[in-house]
Amino acid sequence: MRPALIIAASLAATLAQASAAEQVIGVAAPLSGPSALLGEQIRTGAEAAARALGLQLEVADDSCTAEGGSKAARTFAAARVAVVTGFLCTEAIEAALPILKDAGIAVIATGVRTNSLTDRRQRTGWPVVRFAPRADDEVEAASAILGRAWRDELFAIVDDGTIYSRELAEGLRISFEQSGLKPAFIDALRPQLDNQIGLAGRLRKSGATHVFAAADRPDVAILARDAAEIGYQVTISGGEVLRAPSEGVDLAPGTLMVGLPEWAEIADPALVESFRKQKIEPEGYVLPAYAGVEIAVQAARAAAATGSDVISALDGEEFSTIFGPVGFDEKGDRTDNPYRLYRYDGGAFIEVDQQ
Repeated sequence: MRPALIIAASLAATLAQASAAEQVIGVAAPLSGPSALLGEQIRTGAEAAARALGLQLEVADDSCTAEGGSKAARTFAAARVAVVTGFLCTEAIEAALPILKDAGIAVIATGVRTNSLTDRRQRTGWPVVRFAPRADDEVEAASAILGRAWRDELFAIVDDGTIYSRELAEGLRISFEQSGLKPAFIDALRPQLDNQIGLAGRLRKSGATHVFAAADRPDVAILARDAAEIGYQVTISGGEVLRAPSEGVDLAPGTLMVGLPEWAEIADPALVESFRKQKIEPEGYVLPAYAGVEIAVQAARAAAATGSDVISALDGEEFSTIFGPVGFDEKGDRTDNPYRLYRYDGGAFIEVDQQ
């Protein structure tokens, strides 16, 4: 990795001296359609960053559709933006990237997780990196974190039969077995039942003391409740879907989750406080969008200073953001895996120290 790009405290003053072309950042967001609420979160975060850094934005609605992505890309090309950030949907960004490639405009994807976006970059030449995690980062994190913690435990893996859950469970099983760990039991969880007594009994009979349940929060909560009712002491872990709102039966205290952080908990506290003073809750994509603009302007200025293009400035570099340093590898994926381990305390998920 080349030397890190660290933004100085005087960034806003320095940017004021830059040319207008350097300061124009494109922001793609679904501002219409069913994802409009998320799109407004992106616009809110990006506009806050632009005000703080003295930038101009070109905001375009990508509608989370291929047609919208193409239209947004043509808008950015006409405006000659330095770099684009945003995009939540695969259809929109895949339609936009060929146009942006021809225009020489790099993209920092805020929310697209599809693996192929960066896996195909060398073949397509698409000028894209992503702030969002890859789709397989959850499996990678779960296998690494739980593989260390459960190495000497009898554990089981269950899933609820959905495509997402099957892929998560199967990916975890394969990764465990490649590390020399084999589950004592593998089973299916029938979702949306009033009880999971049968599954709890089978798990107890298997001898498993730890279970990874690739299932939604209500089903994991019911499984834990029924395990307790038959006197079965078991540690249950799940994926990021456990962060959903509670419905009826709550999760048992001690339930583990491998998931993404709440962005407001790891961002610059002063910025979070400023949003809340304005009666803006920095939820969803607000803070990632803010960080995307921070990265975009640093990359644009680095490219201008060295005479390179922006995608070259993004590759292999590390950028200062409200979350701390963020870097990208040669494929355009983040060099860190943002997933972490949490334990439910009966009211909230608290991060578990992995040191």
